[in-house]
Amino acid sequence: MKKTAFLGFAVAAIVSMGANAERHIFYDYGTVIDTVPITKHVNVSTPREECWEEEVVYRDVYRDDYRDNHHNSGISTVIGAVVGGAIGNAVGHSRKNKQVGAVIGAVLGGTLGHAIADNRRRSSYNSSYTETEEVCRVYYEYHEEERVIGYRVRYRYNSETYSTRTDVDPGDTIKLRLALSPVI
Repeated sequence: MKKTAFLGFAVAAIVSMGANAERHIFYDYGTVIDTVPITKHVNVSTPREECWEEEVVYRDVYRDDYRDNHHNSGISTVIGAVVGGAIGNAVGHSRKNKQVGAVIGAVLGGTLGHAIADNRRRSSYNSSYTETEEVCRVYYEYHEEERVIGYRVRYRYNSETYSTRTDVDPGDTIKLRLALSPVI
């Protein structure tokens, strides 16, 4: 029982001291004696863009589907065969010559029609043109830099000298937080 009463009293005393300590906080200013920057060397990368003019070749891709290519090629072959057969038939003098001429003309005409269709298809696939375009690339240049990361400050308060570290240069005075509490 005595232990529990003592613990209760101790907790109450600490809580009341904490509450009293907050009421006994005030602010004052100290005089800065000197400020020394704290520096650190860091590597810094700086992007640099280079641009130039460049000739670029573009290819027009003419895409017939498979059926249309072969269909057009087949029509050209048939038309060429009919025309070649008619010419061969007209050139021949006798009946036998007309038949042989028609067959030879049809074969030559078909071959010629197929070659024309194939050449047209190839020329449509190889269409290309050239344009001048600006091309850019980003390069990174690296250099070392010294950066301030804080300050070592010496200051005087009530005829005593103290030191601390701050993130910013405090100037001629430094704000101090003072707390009074009894020593028990």
